[in-house]
Amino acid sequence: MENKKPKIILTGDRPTGSLHLGHYVGSLRKRVELQNTGKFDQFVMIADLQALTDNADNPEKIRQNILEVMLDYLAVGLEPDKTTFFVQSHIPALYELPMYYSNLVTMSRLERNPTIKSEIKMRNFERNLPVGFMTYPISQAADITAFKAKYVPVGEDQLPMLEQAREIVNSFNRIYKCDILVEPEAVLPDNASCNRLVGTDGNTKMSKSLGNCIYLAEEPEDIKKKVMSMFTDPNHLRVEDPGQVEGNPVFIYLDAFSKPEYFAEFLPEYSGMDELKEHYTRGGLGDVKVKKFLNNVLQAELAPIRERRKMWEQKLPDVYDILKAGSKKARETAGKTLEDVRRSMKIDYFDNDNLLKM
Repeated sequence: MENKKPKIILTGDRPTGSLHLGHYVGSLRKRVELQNTGKFDQFVMIADLQALTDNADNPEKIRQNILEVMLDYLAVGLEPDKTTFFVQSHIPALYELPMYYSNLVTMSRLERNPTIKSEIKMRNFERNLPVGFMTYPISQAADITAFKAKYVPVGEDQLPMLEQAREIVNSFNRIYKCDILVEPEAVLPDNASCNRLVGTDGNTKMSKSLGNCIYLAEEPEDIKKKVMSMFTDPNHLRVEDPGQVEGNPVFIYLDAFSKPEYFAEFLPEYSGMDELKEHYTRGGLGDVKVKKFLNNVLQAELAPIRERRKMWEQKLPDVYDILKAGSKKARETAGKTLEDVRRSMKIDYFDNDNLLKM
């Protein structure tokens, strides 16, 4: 018979501030799409433990942002009757499993992880690197495997973390001669431009710490201000000059967000992105006009998100209850996996008098 059991998805975000367009195109939009197929059992985690790895001196920052991130989740269209939301630190299995997994990973392997290397460089940790931050890939593997998640919606920059999680799964199942842990697969955005959205300043990463983000909850006037000041082709000095679209943040954003209906409404003189890019490349199309179009596109995309967020802001007790109930369900689900792991390792000493069995 065909297995009707839904596939499991696990994904999440660090509560270090409101979510931005990079989160939206890199993962959030895909989460909503997968949720609405009805084919998946989706868990979405607010990763407060991982946020503490580089914010241990300011836990209040994390506490204040938990509901902010939760509001963003609800605003983009994730629904509590279709998706389970939970707080990482309230799931005991998620800090016991990393202890077991840490024995399966060498320090040299952690140091080679490209995602960790780039994050260390960006945060200028050097020799003041917190141990918790270094072991981030192990914690992430625990998050994924605790829910036996098969699919993980991520941006391209997270692929090395998924690869390390797969290594841990394979090592565990091989060493303990079991098939308890599920090997996860990345679910990337359909649009290549969304794999890693650049910052408004042209930096290769949109990041809160770099101050180059457009946030999902921003007001229209703030969005417009950021769009109109965006970095473009530095050699495109006059309207008649030929311009470059490759690596141009304005065109990267348009590739990620533009739709045929937006051209019909806001820029009907062009049939679509190909014609717009061709005109910019040959010259005769100014940055201001392209930015105005991008502003209209982003305003249209973010207006319903902003309105849903304002609606949920009036119902914070309900948001709290959704998160509390989801954390209870997640605790029970992850707890069952922890029991399986302990049983496979034969360290379930006091279950059925196992310690007395020779």
